[in-house]
Amino acid sequence: MKPIVVCGPTASGKTDLALELARQTGGMIVSADSRQVYKQLTVGTAKPQGTYQNGLYTVDGVPYLLVDFVDVTAQCNAGDFCKLAEEITQRFPNKQLIFAGGTGMYLQAYFVGMDDLPPSTPQVRAQLTSLLEKYGKEGLHQALAQKDAVSAQQIPVGNVQRTMRALELCLLTGKPASTLKSGHFFKLPDPKKSHWVILDWEKEALNARIAKRTEQIFDGMTEEARQLLAEGFSADIPALKTLGYPQALAYLNGTLTRAQAIEEVSLKTRQYAKRQRTWFNRYTNAQRISFAHADDFNVKKIAPTLLAGASQNS
Repeated sequence: MKPIVVCGPTASGKTDLALELARQTGGMIVSADSRQVYKQLTVGTAKPQGTYQNGLYTVDGVPYLLVDFVDVTAQCNAGDFCKLAEEITQRFPNKQLIFAGGTGMYLQAYFVGMDDLPPSTPQVRAQLTSLLEKYGKEGLHQALAQKDAVSAQQIPVGNVQRTMRALELCLLTGKPASTLKSGHFFKLPDPKKSHWVILDWEKEALNARIAKRTEQIFDGMTEEARQLLAEGFSADIPALKTLGYPQALAYLNGTLTRAQAIEEVSLKTRQYAKRQRTWFNRYTNAQRISFAHADDFNVKKIAPTLLAGASQNS
């Protein structure tokens, strides 16, 4: 069967559904989560608890790939994900692959395509980081507007990562980043090559799941942050920029109370979920499964319906 892609906002149940699909098909999961890749971040990234068996990270007997393999000081991007996902596809041609995760750019890049753009360089990235520290996100965005007005219109001021990448491309190529795009960003995946399913929760129900999970994971996330600092890592390493960890650090250094930190994490998670909803709404040819109440989410009932839909469209 062609790959199944389980996507949707954070806390929507992607991991649980992917595991059930893998159990029912004898398949394996390919994680499309840009933060679960880190070795020492588990609780705060909602990485499923697993162990290594025969060199593969395994969760309840199911191989769960592309998690727990990147050092906390390193970074992983969409290009890295595409290369690794293709290696898995070639290595396991007879396995049902279930891609699961909320990093939409990873999934879009692998299943639709991405532009061949120059990679980041330490020199330019350091230059832009200095600009950000000196002038803030507004100043960084203004610098982009001066070099590429089209990209500046498309990228919100608050999205520092995209602003920095667009400005970086301007500096590396000498051309506006907007002129380097092929249009892959806006295309839909071919339903003949992959079957996409979106987990779509009503807003209040999802917010309740986010609040509950934040309360459950905050202490563990704080301990992971404390342990990294104890090992001598800086608070500004890539891993600790993951959603929630800056607030855990603020709690550790006393600038936020536990209650304040949890509320801030919940707020930022809700905002992130909103951005994910906007992203995944583009996939008008995906199978959408909607939930209004917690009792609606039953993976043993959902999985057969999803597999039937995937088979019909093969």
